Amino acid sequence: MAKIELKLPKMGESVAEATLTSWLKEVGETIEADEPVLEIATDKVDSEVPSEVDGVLLEKRFEVDDVIKVGEVIAIIETEGEEVSADKDAGSDEEEDLKEEIATVETYAHKAQETLSAEEPNYSSSDRFYSPLVKNIAKQENISVEELDRIPGTGKDGRVTKDDMLAYVNNRQHSPTPKAIENTPTVSTQSVPEVKPVVQSKIEPVAMPMSVNGSDEIVEMSRMGKLISKHMVNSIQTSAHVQSFIEVDVTNIWNWRNKYKTTFQQREGEKLTFTPIFMEAVAKTIRDFPLINISVNGDKIIKHKQVNLGMAAALPDGNLIVPVIHNADQLNLLGMAKKVNDLANRARIGKLKPDETQGGTYTVTNVGTFGSIMGTPIINQPQVGILALGAIRKVPAVIETPQGDFIGIRQKMFLSHSYDHRVVNGALGGQFVQRVAQYLEGFDTSRTI
Repeated sequence: MAKIELKLPKMGESVAEATLTSWLKEVGETIEADEPVLEIATDKVDSEVPSEVDGVLLEKRFEVDDVIKVGEVIAIIETEGEEVSADKDAGSDEEEDLKEEIATVETYAHKAQETLSAEEPNYSSSDRFYSPLVKNIAKQENISVEELDRIPGTGKDGRVTKDDMLAYVNNRQHSPTPKAIENTPTVSTQSVPEVKPVVQSKIEPVAMPMSVNGSDEIVEMSRMGKLISKHMVNSIQTSAHVQSFIEVDVTNIWNWRNKYKTTFQQREGEKLTFTPIFMEAVAKTIRDFPLINISVNGDKIIKHKQVNLGMAAALPDGNLIVPVIHNADQLNLLGMAKKVNDLANRARIGKLKPDETQGGTYTVTNVGTFGSIMGTPIINQPQVGILALGAIRKVPAVIETPQGDFIGIRQKMFLSHSYDHRVVNGALGGQFVQRVAQYLEGFDTSRTI
């Protein structure tokens, strides 16, 4: 028999530690290669730590809520020999692709153990295999054995996964009766260290409402909601927020995209959106105005050499995540389009790596997605600026020509620039957003992608 150390893997240059939120395996249980052993939370994302070998969990070195340093030994796995059929020691970089499971485990596993121990269904009577996490979700949601057996599984050998359960719960046709709602305790989530504005990329379970007076309800804020709330308040209290607005004519960009979007999708297998065009313009502008690409540390200003653009994205559950395009100023438009699509797609399904939400130096958010023509976004600390992209609208506009002015139909949008007036004065803040507009209005329509 060999003893393998399961260590906390590196999860990005700026991630030095993580909080253990849940053990998925108990001492003595067998583990298969790539099977998750525990779940952790960093200040940006949540993820599983899988095993790299088959084996048996021999020893746990940490308890739930303990803070673990990168490289520390979390557990010992005994492996080798025909009688042992279990796990690896999780440190592989691949677990970085998995995330945000922790909130689910903490919410369902903890609450199910506290509130549903009296009359819980005997899921062991089923012919199907269900993991402890799946059983805990089923218990919390009052899903019977018969109902659970009908849920299709997308995991290995048709096993029901956590995502299968959350999808089923979200799409469940029936809802609890008012009486059942009144008797259902509100699910509370575990608090964690302060997190930046965008962390989890998977749909979080919604706390069951509790009736107050027959009409009003009290619903516990989700773990992610608490983290975002704390970060937003902290940003307002830290930075002196000032906004500058400018309207941009993007008719040429609109027509150029319409010309190439079908060809691009046929060739690349993905959509050509406006976002990479806007991100390219912002990256160019940051090179022109490097004093926007800074952060504040007490009385000191940190000038960043890399242009790392955060791309705020709304998730299906209403939460927010900000994947980061590192070295954005070094990408051509094709590279930017591929990067934007990749990060956006993986953000929606919870497959971002921890370091892909780290190190941003400036953020762009698209409020136009929801029809807003402009917005006043809150700065993503410790950055000093954030740009909001408004909805593109078809409007009548005055067009200046050598032959005179006339009214025409144009595609226009507003750019809203929020900046920290402690270190960015009005001239710099205004010139920055003006330069972005100039790059967009001067877009070269003869270029190809």
